[in-house]
Amino acid sequence: MSKFAMFGKLVAHPGQRDALVDVLVEAAFTLGKMPECQYYIVSVVEDEPDAVWVTELWADEDAHARSLQNDAVRALVQRGMPLIAEMPQQERLTPVGGKGLD
Repeated sequence: MSKFAMFGKLVAHPGQRDALVDVLVEAAFTLGKMPECQYYIVSVVEDEPDAVWVTELWADEDAHARSLQNDAVRALVQRGMPLIAEMPQQERLTPVGGKGLD
């Protein structure tokens, strides 16, 4: 199977970005224990005070789907959802080459 990547933009309710970042960084720690999760990066943009970007790389798309069944991940999703103001924007990608891809 091909590696699977996802870029996502989440917009927090005004004043809630830091709380959302905290939940997502905790998710990164939890996902870091899963060998199929090759990276999970949480980023912010200075010009967008409510936006949070997440960049993920997985061994394959099935590994990503399995992670969403993990009890700890599901609990973090439940904690994060009330902080999000609008439907997240997501791009699902198939990496084809570059530094860091085996």
